[in-house]
Amino acid sequence: MTATTPARRPAATTGSADWISCPSCGWLLYRKRLERNLSVCPECDHHLRLGARDRIRMLADPGTFDEQTCAPGPPDPLSFSDLRDYSARLLEAAARSGESEAVVAGTARIGGTEVVLAAMDFGFLGGSMGIEVGRRVSAAADLAVERRLPLVVVCASGGARMQEGVFSLFQMARVSQAFAQLRESGLLSVCVLTDPTYGGVSASFATLATVLIGERGAHVGFAGPRVVAETIRAELPSDFQTSEFLLAHGLVDRVESRAELRPLLVRLLELHGRPVLPRAGVPAGTAPVRTEPVPERTTDPGPAARDADAWDVVQRARVAGRPTTLDYLATAFDDFVELHGDRAFADDPAIVGGVASLGGRPVVVIGHEKGHSVRERVARNFGMPHPEGYRKAMRLMAHAEASGLPVVTLVDTPGAHPGPAAEERGQSHAIAETIMRSSRLRVPVVSVLTGEGGSGGALALCTSDRLLVLENAYLSVISPEGCAAILWRTASAAPTAARAMRLGAPHLCASGIATSVVSEPPGGAHADPADAARRVRAALVADLDELCRLDVATLLALRTRRLSRIGGDEARPLRVVPVSTGGDDRAAG
Repeated sequence: MTATTPARRPAATTGSADWISCPSCGWLLYRKRLERNLSVCPECDHHLRLGARDRIRMLADPGTFDEQTCAPGPPDPLSFSDLRDYSARLLEAAARSGESEAVVAGTARIGGTEVVLAAMDFGFLGGSMGIEVGRRVSAAADLAVERRLPLVVVCASGGARMQEGVFSLFQMARVSQAFAQLRESGLLSVCVLTDPTYGGVSASFATLATVLIGERGAHVGFAGPRVVAETIRAELPSDFQTSEFLLAHGLVDRVESRAELRPLLVRLLELHGRPVLPRAGVPAGTAPVRTEPVPERTTDPGPAARDADAWDVVQRARVAGRPTTLDYLATAFDDFVELHGDRAFADDPAIVGGVASLGGRPVVVIGHEKGHSVRERVARNFGMPHPEGYRKAMRLMAHAEASGLPVVTLVDTPGAHPGPAAEERGQSHAIAETIMRSSRLRVPVVSVLTGEGGSGGALALCTSDRLLVLENAYLSVISPEGCAAILWRTASAAPTAARAMRLGAPHLCASGIATSVVSEPPGGAHADPADAARRVRAALVADLDELCRLDVATLLALRTRRLSRIGGDEARPLRVVPVSTGGDDRAAG
């Protein structure tokens, strides 16, 4: 790509020079007031469409956009003609939009961070993707890789460009490959999905970015609602294919109003400003590295924890007032941008996660969330995740690994949701894949057991380099009530079961499962949540300071050693003992 002078967009000519009608509510709006409101109707909050230049002015720091262009390609590869020649349509689109194509791309700064910024213009043939759009988007991704910059793309498209036939279709593969290289390079990419984003654009680069942000009220999908309704002969939901619909189904990370887009981008870029850990493709010296092993620290639980009754620990771990993941994110961390959804089915509110800052270090945080009130607990399914919750966790782990960010998990769940819908969607598979993924994650993983740790549903977020356990928290293969019902034949024996399973911090530390105990304020974490957050923060910072100095090979070797030692196995090689059968013996004789 090469720099060029930005083209000037012609002034809008629709309606009066001073007034414009809102296409949603019909209200007559004073044009200057509408522009001051970022072209959002003050009466109905409808977000009117913006051109590429307006998007760039809204997002980029003033005066920092440096447009880049590619050498022009073949303008009409099929010599296509319908009611008019395609070449004539291109000339008309350029005259109307003031652009040479449906994408404007270049470098800019957003909140002081240098980025590659591309914006699509729906005014140029409906933002349709043909060869030139594919070339420009791919070139923007290539430029981001070359200069190691984040990529921000604002999408607006009606789909593929029919006049370029199969050449247009294959631009989906071209831009997808470019975004794959971007992901392999560990660079942040953000796609802002605006109204409308359909067809080949939505089924390629628009949904392949690291972070997907839907503008409020935007319509996004593969096939348009009219095509869908006519094809399946069914009535569609009123919010079908809106940004809000996508968020509820786990397909975008966030939905933001137009005024909130730039502040969110600034925060995301700051949190991804520098990789914390060395990884392939990152220049040497990006992060301090040492290869000598760091001894695991096992803190004495203290007399109060050692003398605590196991059933009392269980009861305190379940107190509704204990701080939850969102509480710790608001108090122990410096900033947090929540990212939603598994990009496949739904956004599970029992698992929250995103990118945070802790003592100046960017991290990815994933945790169970129960809520406090009855309404919150019901909405969060009492912190019991469905498969989509664990798949969201895996997506965030992959994001952490690609970005070179350590992972912090906060664990507090009675267990994974056991219902039939969860089984139909592969609960066991999701838990197993999460455990396997975290066991080989190429970045440090520090887990904090803050309350209940029920079975595999908790272990999915506990497979880590360090496991910190709060003084009144526990980890168990089954709930005490479940154990009592099976072995004692009555749930009333739960206190006896808790003691028999040695639930609590002392046993976790003595067995080497927990690496340290975080003491709680007098009366428990719920008695002074702010003090509890300070203690958790200090413990996390100390462990991350040590782990982030390790190279990848050492980190993985130590994690393997730690997991293999649990249960007394010091990773001794297995000795194969031949077993003979009667038939084999008779044959040998």
